[in-house]
Amino acid sequence: MAVERLERINSLLKRVIAESMFSVMQGDSVAPGLFTVTDVSCGKDLRDATVRVSVFGDDELKELGLQHLKHNAKKFQAIINREVRMKFTPRLVFQLDRSLEKGDEVLAILDKLPPIAD
Repeated sequence: MAVERLERINSLLKRVIAESMFSVMQGDSVAPGLFTVTDVSCGKDLRDATVRVSVFGDDELKELGLQHLKHNAKKFQAIINREVRMKFTPRLVFQLDRSLEKGDEVLAILDKLPPIAD
């Protein structure tokens, strides 16, 4: 399978999952607005997809949010099955993405550095 095609599929799945977050997570104890879908990576056979999400909040809320996403994975798969024409609907595996936090830490360190004199 061409790399470009796989990238398009990953992008499409990312959009569908992000757009369906509010409808799927409606009524959960974790607000759907706290989630950001940062990346989706499908396997070459398109049967599995890893969804990386960032959750706004403390570590306890992040773990709780990840558990809610894992619990609702079948609902996301049903939406993908309905909205995206694919031979197989990929099984979704959610992972916590901490890259945004690490970026914030780097920016905070850079802000603390004294300015460079010319």
